[in-house]
Amino acid sequence: MPQHNRDFLFVLFETQRMLRLYADKLAVRHGITRAQWAVLAKLERYEGLKQSELADLMEMQPITLTRLIDRLCEHGLIERRADANDRRVNRLYLLAEARPLLDQLAELRAEITATALAHMDKHRAEGLVAELTTIKDNVRDALHAVADCKPKVPRYG
Repeated sequence: MPQHNRDFLFVLFETQRMLRLYADKLAVRHGITRAQWAVLAKLERYEGLKQSELADLMEMQPITLTRLIDRLCEHGLIERRADANDRRVNRLYLLAEARPLLDQLAELRAEITATALAHMDKHRAEGLVAELTTIKDNVRDALHAVADCKPKVPRYG
């Protein structure tokens, strides 16, 4: 196996870890955590989600998400509204106070992106994003293919 193939996952995972750490450190400027930022960003795209839908989208345990939502509600950034068709369900909405913060976070996202892609010309950066999108699509397709597979060996523990 060529060296670049052996190093691929390590480099990709380390890059993701470092980007997360960098985003954590910069999000503090705005008084939020990266996890809270992620909740706001998802709600900006998909306002009106149920908490359970948001937990699935974020691949997060519902109890962890509930704590994040509680903090964001306390800070007046989002609100829970009862679902019109199911009184057991809350839907999540951004409040007007979240809009200026989301604008600031968009600038922060651009800053992080610029830092990560520094020393790359526009065409190389666009190519990298295209290649990463292809990799993501490949892995998503592979996940769908194995979703219904049953284990061939017994599971222990």
